[in-house]
Amino acid sequence: MPTLPSQVRIIEVAPRDGLQFERTTLTLKTKINFINQLSKTGVSNIEVGSFVSPAHIPQLADSDNVFRGITRNNNVIYSALVPNEIGMQRALAAQADSIAVFTAASETFCQKNIGCSIAESLQRFKTVIATAKCNGLWLRGYLSCAFGCPYENAVPTTQVVKLAKQLFTMGCDEISLGDTIGVATASQAKTLVLQVSGVVPLDKLAVHFHDTRGQALANILSCLQVGITRIDSAVAGLGGCPYAPGASGNIATEDVIYMLNGLGIKTGVNLKKVITTGHYITQQLGRHNASRVAIAGIPDWLQNES
Repeated sequence: MPTLPSQVRIIEVAPRDGLQFERTTLTLKTKINFINQLSKTGVSNIEVGSFVSPAHIPQLADSDNVFRGITRNNNVIYSALVPNEIGMQRALAAQADSIAVFTAASETFCQKNIGCSIAESLQRFKTVIATAKCNGLWLRGYLSCAFGCPYENAVPTTQVVKLAKQLFTMGCDEISLGDTIGVATASQAKTLVLQVSGVVPLDKLAVHFHDTRGQALANILSCLQVGITRIDSAVAGLGGCPYAPGASGNIATEDVIYMLNGLGIKTGVNLKKVITTGHYITQQLGRHNASRVAIAGIPDWLQNES
């Protein structure tokens, strides 16, 4: 097997990318409890919320109060998604540690998701990025539909490479390549990462796989083999996308950690605590837990490794 990284950083996206798609809108207290539990699992980055219009994502309308209500762990970075300068100012007021901007490699998806063209989205980012840099905030750039689009089907690799380079050049400290509809295969994932790494350093790239077709773990493994060390995931496999018909949830954090533990890759994440947190939030949502590891449990002989 090719050389694997010794350590990987997990970016927990369930409170934002997970909850925004759920039909059940949780109470403020439940959201705060959820994030406080996640803060004790060992994950180094938690996406707390999103400062978009409540009309578009009502499930996250109280992100300001969530940020103010959580008990912060000094070892955790608490981030927020922002669409424009208005959202940026809300993020600053809520004392977010880092922010993320988002666009897509598909023109149609970009229009449906954020109501503007790709070029317009990049233009909006300029003031957001400038403000973030002035305030010393870490900045992530999301690139949705990097592996395929529900409206345009295949997305040219050249388009993904071009946009990743633009986001990096504009000042994003990290670029997350998103498989929004869960269509990627291991070979495609590895190839795209290698192509993008020609314009963005590997240590500045993250991967974000949805498990619609059951390929997410295979895709992550293939990306680990070429040097990826940043992985987005969501406890209990929460999520989906309101603008990507048929897309299922994110790859479950529990399943990712179980695989990484088996490969001897350090994450600093306590699997047992993640499983407990996943069960908690799915009970609050009244939905099934999509993590296979959470459902099956950890074998007795592996308990000490978790």
